Amino acid sequence: MIKNFVLDTNVLLHDAAAMYTFGENNVVIPIYVIEELDNFKKDLNELGRNARQVSRTLDGLRGEGSLTEGVPMSDGGTLRVAFTEKSLPKKYSNTHQMDNSILATALTIQESEPDNPCVFISMDTNLRIRAEAVGLCSEDYDKDHIDISELYTGWLEVSVEDRFITLLNEEGRAPLNDMINQDELAAPLYENQYLLVRAIGDRSNAALCRLAVADNQVICLPRMREGVWGIRARNKEQNFVLDALLNDDIRLVTLVGKAGTGKTLLAIAGGLARTTDAEIYHRLLVSRPIFPLGKDIGYLPGSIEEKLNPWMQPIYDNVELLLGLSRQDKSNGRSYHELVDMGIIQIEPLTYIRGLCDNIALDAGLEPPSSI
Repeated sequence: MIKNFVLDTNVLLHDAAAMYTFGENNVVIPIYVIEELDNFKKDLNELGRNARQVSRTLDGLRGEGSLTEGVPMSDGGTLRVAFTEKSLPKKYSNTHQMDNSILATALTIQESEPDNPCVFISMDTNLRIRAEAVGLCSEDYDKDHIDISELYTGWLEVSVEDRFITLLNEEGRAPLNDMINQDELAAPLYENQYLLVRAIGDRSNAALCRLAVADNQVICLPRMREGVWGIRARNKEQNFVLDALLNDDIRLVTLVGKAGTGKTLLAIAGGLARTTDAEIYHRLLVSRPIFPLGKDIGYLPGSIEEKLNPWMQPIYDNVELLLGLSRQDKSNGRSYHELVDMGIIQIEPLTYIRGLCDNIALDAGLEPPSSI
């Protein structure tokens, strides 16, 4: 039996794709929810991002049909935006006008479509209780039921014949189609995807490789015995990261991992290697967003550099680690400023990065990215 699921604002703020998680049922978004989402769209946090994403999704669905009558979705259900002129009884609390309007919309849906059970979905415990009090079936939004595809890891483990491991070690590459039967893999292979290749006969006989799908090649990663600016990879993932960072054909590298896995350190080391050792680039620009982890302590005194120092300190520490500065060196006045003064590295907050790439390109006599 097809059901009508009426979504509360907090559901969409929690999960911008929530409307796609109810299968072949009808999803109803009260117009009052959209009005509440409008209050969050300028926020620079996850709530603001989800509010903007929901607005974009609904705007895109407008081109596929009428949101008032219902638009078919990819999972077989329909989505519509509804409103009502009905209001809750006067004796009901008037202290939550927007919540009351959302509940009134759900009641209207329930009364106008008695053949389709109506379920009000909210993550607000008190609002669910109030919904039950006015005769609505109410449920929490269970995130365990959300179908979220696994995050792309960037690498894959495969087993091959022993002779291909020998070929990779001797020649540095092997034909992709001869080496791997892609029809037997659970997912397709992508350009620049990394592989942990193990021999079928001897699992300890392995190689780290990168895919060149366009050229039908599996390329064995070179061994970095001396590391990059004194930094050596400690596991296969860090080996993959260093190879990607030092490959100029890979224009964008995104690193995801837990704190302490070396994301910032490896990124700065790779950037310095291409800027100073290889002299491929004119300057290394390092930037990070300025968002407090907990409650903001307010404005900081001092100059711009002094204000930014607490936010940028993790970057400063990583640069000084790469410089190999000891405690004695730091007490003698040596710091990351050495690279800054030489024009090798520029550290800026993400707030001020707009237009900065154009200026750096012009200083180096290159074409600004915005004009390409």
